[in-house]
Amino acid sequence: MRRQQAGLRRARRVGIGAVVVLALAGMNGPWLYRFGAERYHQYKIDEPGYKAAHGHWDIVEFPKEYRQDTIHAVLLHTGKVLLVAGSGNNQANFDARKFDSRIWDPVKGTIKKVPTPNDLFCTGHTQLADGSVLIAGGTKRYEKLKGDVTKAGGLMIVHNENPDKPITLPAGTSFTGRANGRTFVSKDPVLVPRAKKNFDRRTGKFLGNTPGLGRIYVEALRSGTRYETGTQDNYRIKGLKGADARNTYGIAQKLALDKKDFQGIRDAYEFDPVAEKYIKVDPMNEARWYPTLTTLSDGRILSVSGLDDIGQLVPGKNEIFDPSTRTWSYTPKTRQFPTYPALFLTAHGKIFYSGSNAGYGPDDVGRDPGVWDVASNKFTKVPGLSDPDLMETSATVLLPPAQDEKYLVVGGGGVGESKRSTPRTRIVDLRARHPRFTDGPSLGKGTRYPQTSILPDDSVLVSGGSEDYRGRGDSNILQARLYDPRTDSFERVADPLVGRNYHAGSILLPDGRVMFFGSDPLYGDKANTKPGAFEQRIEIYTPPYLYRDARPTLSGGPRTVARGASATFTSQHAATVRKARLIRPSASTHVTDVDQRSVALDFTASGDRITVTVPKNRNLVPSGWYMLFVDDDRGTPSKAQWVKVP
Repeated sequence: MRRQQAGLRRARRVGIGAVVVLALAGMNGPWLYRFGAERYHQYKIDEPGYKAAHGHWDIVEFPKEYRQDTIHAVLLHTGKVLLVAGSGNNQANFDARKFDSRIWDPVKGTIKKVPTPNDLFCTGHTQLADGSVLIAGGTKRYEKLKGDVTKAGGLMIVHNENPDKPITLPAGTSFTGRANGRTFVSKDPVLVPRAKKNFDRRTGKFLGNTPGLGRIYVEALRSGTRYETGTQDNYRIKGLKGADARNTYGIAQKLALDKKDFQGIRDAYEFDPVAEKYIKVDPMNEARWYPTLTTLSDGRILSVSGLDDIGQLVPGKNEIFDPSTRTWSYTPKTRQFPTYPALFLTAHGKIFYSGSNAGYGPDDVGRDPGVWDVASNKFTKVPGLSDPDLMETSATVLLPPAQDEKYLVVGGGGVGESKRSTPRTRIVDLRARHPRFTDGPSLGKGTRYPQTSILPDDSVLVSGGSEDYRGRGDSNILQARLYDPRTDSFERVADPLVGRNYHAGSILLPDGRVMFFGSDPLYGDKANTKPGAFEQRIEIYTPPYLYRDARPTLSGGPRTVARGASATFTSQHAATVRKARLIRPSASTHVTDVDQRSVALDFTASGDRITVTVPKNRNLVPSGWYMLFVDDDRGTPSKAQWVKVP
């Protein structure tokens, strides 16, 4: 009887509870449904079986005093991550000269502020052979959109016809039009080189001088449309006398109230991962904002594209940094690319340009993909690229292993602030007799700003992005996939928790996880009425391979292994090892990470020893620090051992 009564009481309580739930559902149905759905979703993604099949995402939120708008991230050979904001796409920070960098230790969880010498917002960076990071370019002045520009201005070309000496004009120099009578003032100093004397090579006859040229941004003294100019004019320079006045003058085209683009700087630095500080090196010859830095076969660094110190695209004047002298020199010939072009060192020492880029530049110059011989300037186009007009904000990755010379191009959008985007992926095999792009598996949605990271098991994690420019219309894509190069297929994995679009990136960590940073949406709502907020949280993806019972160990061995040489390491699971990979650490920004590559190593196993051999080709294995991983027969990687290839 007691059991029966207890059963009746339980049934009554359940019944009353059901009535209450139904009543609440009637009043707050959508809320209750969402609450229940969210709780159930959280329950499902936390299940061990789900994690083992799809992986798991975790959010890392720094203490308030350490948060910043991270634009660039570089994995250092210390295992820490350099996070660079500069002014963080924040005009107020720029005006206050508030420039930020952080050092984050993902193992210990520690964060350190790093004094940042200049606005390294939208700089270029790459790993150097000694483990330091070369950082070049950044922001001299923020853009002004049309409507915000109150004073007419633009480019003034200063001519110096004197072959005997250069001339320097200070900031604040006045230029007055001979025909239009309007006066404009320079915003910065300019050094104008001396004129060049020209002679006939056969006869020695003097042919005249070619003026030295200097470029400077000038602005009207007062606001208003009445100070705009519509045609070219010759400008007298105030303060010059005698021969200087006769030999030096300015020429400008239209000086107007048009949009003024960002302007770059020439400054360059090496970041020391051990001392954790910036060290100034010689500046570049050209100011650059949005440049790409790519390692050449001899270890020197190629700097390409960018907006210059007056906000114009650098006209194909590329240059090379020599780490041994810390100086820059121009390449023999010019070649123009859009900003942040995806440029990769190939196994033959040439540079592959996939067509991926981050934006600025004419839509009909430098957009075709191909293989570039920097020394001769010969450029061989690679045909077959689908949606070639939707390559801005696409990502390109050298597929693992790097020996296969296959590249995957992911997503992309139209030029500028276009709403158009593509769901396509494209693949090209540079080892083919006649390389040609073919389509890979679809992303399902048009995707700008996808983040791509090579994993130790030879898969590639593709995550995030947005369907529209800078996430407009609440178009962030909360999806992630693993791409398998062997089967040319995607597998959906756990969805990220945070949307990532413009100014976002991802980096493989030495423990096999992947960190994601940044995101700079233009708006914060679907109607595009509220300004967006920069995403300061970091998110960590733990792949399925880290939810297996065990992972192979890897320890001991030398810290330095020469190309063509072998090295022996210890592993308690040596008998189960099936792969060995050298993975170059990432330097990621603006969907551009040309450093990352995974090189397959030959290896032998005996007892608890694994002996690996590094390939001889320096184009395949550029000098520098690498993460050495070994994978077991289930595809589970070890933690990385840091190895330097001299």
